[in-house]
Amino acid sequence: MIQKLDYAHGVYQICSVCYKRVAIQAMSHSAQLLLSMLSFFWRNGVETPEPLKADVTGSIPPWLQGTLLRNGPGLFSVGNTSYKHWFDGMALIHSFTFKDGDVFYRSKFLKSETFKKNTAANRIVVSEFGTMVYPDPCKNIFSKAFSYLLNAIPDFTDNNLINIIRYGEDYYASSEVNYINQIDPMTLDTLGRTNYRNHIAINLATAHPHYDDEGNTYNMGTAIMNFGRPKYVIFKVPANASDKGNNKPALRKVEQVCSIPFRSTLYPSYFHSFGMTENYIIFVEQAFKLDILKLATAYFRDVNWGSCLKFDKDDITLIHLVNRKTGKTVSTKYYADPFVVFHHINAYEEDGHVVFDLITYQDSNLYNMFYIHNMKQDVAKFIETNKDFSRPTCQRFVLPLNIDKEAPPDTNLVKLQDTTATAVLQQDGSIYCTPDTVFEGLELPGINYKFNGKKYRYFFGTRVDWSPYPSKIAKVDIVTRTHKVWTEEECYPSEPVFVASPDAVEEDDGIILSSVVSFNPQKPPFLVVLDAKSFKEIARATIDAAIHMDLHGLFIHEKST
Repeated sequence: MIQKLDYAHGVYQICSVCYKRVAIQAMSHSAQLLLSMLSFFWRNGVETPEPLKADVTGSIPPWLQGTLLRNGPGLFSVGNTSYKHWFDGMALIHSFTFKDGDVFYRSKFLKSETFKKNTAANRIVVSEFGTMVYPDPCKNIFSKAFSYLLNAIPDFTDNNLINIIRYGEDYYASSEVNYINQIDPMTLDTLGRTNYRNHIAINLATAHPHYDDEGNTYNMGTAIMNFGRPKYVIFKVPANASDKGNNKPALRKVEQVCSIPFRSTLYPSYFHSFGMTENYIIFVEQAFKLDILKLATAYFRDVNWGSCLKFDKDDITLIHLVNRKTGKTVSTKYYADPFVVFHHINAYEEDGHVVFDLITYQDSNLYNMFYIHNMKQDVAKFIETNKDFSRPTCQRFVLPLNIDKEAPPDTNLVKLQDTTATAVLQQDGSIYCTPDTVFEGLELPGINYKFNGKKYRYFFGTRVDWSPYPSKIAKVDIVTRTHKVWTEEECYPSEPVFVASPDAVEEDDGIILSSVVSFNPQKPPFLVVLDAKSFKEIARATIDAAIHMDLHGLFIHEKST
């Protein structure tokens, strides 16, 4: 819903050390490495605008033809001004193109309006979620007054640094605001900005849509201001929405699927993603909320927009189930204890139940950990300050669809045998859900997307360990509750992306791609290629250029001629 709140992203791993009560006196070497690593994260990135051939070792599968696109923050200071939060950095998009066993690297800054304004002024002039910008002190009093007036209702930045999404056949850099920027996925050129508000009545939208088998895109947004009663809006962009010949935006064909009224008009729930099955959309209205009045007055109160989000530990979590075909919300009230969620893993239907998997937290403190001043703390203080932050936990919820009205209260309505999740009937007819904990210590989840909305066995992600070295990606087997890891000393791997082999028979037939950076300046960055079944490295492409740490992205298959 709100831009830059990608709290749970891969950068989370750099602070995995925060979770363990380590003996500070035994950490001198580790402390030096951690300080070196942290300073690496807020250093300005550089462009590699022309394709650079990588040095490939091992064997890249000959069927792997296409481009891996990645997005993330890459510019943290402009002139003498700097961003205050890591998730405020200006977007730097990079790509790895696979062609007949070779790999070519390229990167370019997203030339958003925010980027243009900041670079033209040689200072940060556009506010981000963790960095509020005020009028230039050299401006006269009339200009200052006008700036304050304009900020009464926030017009968010278009610094789209979180993900790359597809509408029709067009690709966009996205965050969680009303703007998206179209890019050329091959050259990485910025083609132009699109405003959701010009096509559908929403102020904000997620950077994590879903794609169905026909190529349609489903996404979710929030209507807060100037659009009638506040509501959450689920919408669909058809697969044939692109019109390259007439240069018309794919969003012109957007269709609203349904809307869900806010539970609380002034305190809408934050959401970063949602779930989708063959017949349903799952929206978790969590107790992590945005204070609308604080948001509207943040500029005058000298606070940033990020401070307007709060976790209400005394509230509940509401789970909305929406029929994709009719747009109607299932009347049953499903609810759970309060938690914070950023990423859905997958969801599916089985024997009259909807099953969905999430990464949950017990608090919302993670965002604060990545203010730059916190990351610059003395190592001992940093560890002591952050050691109690909630660990990400993969949890499964199960919603029974067919409610037995004759069942007595306190009956567990879950009939599936492979989960300990419960859905207990209450006296008033509502269903109280408790989750099954599948795995602890993993974020940035990804799957074989051919199994999106279907029953599945494996997911992949970034492993968060009790270690000062954030160097692992993992494959989790939901059936056996076991996992495999890939790791390399002094390295930071990005979100793993699964690419299925063309003759795949089993769910994990394919490869894993991950962009890897090191905080050791003597170790060049590289792209690692893993066999997804064994999770063993089969190839790597070493890049003779600076690569920044990224957040999300996708793989685009080369079109057959």
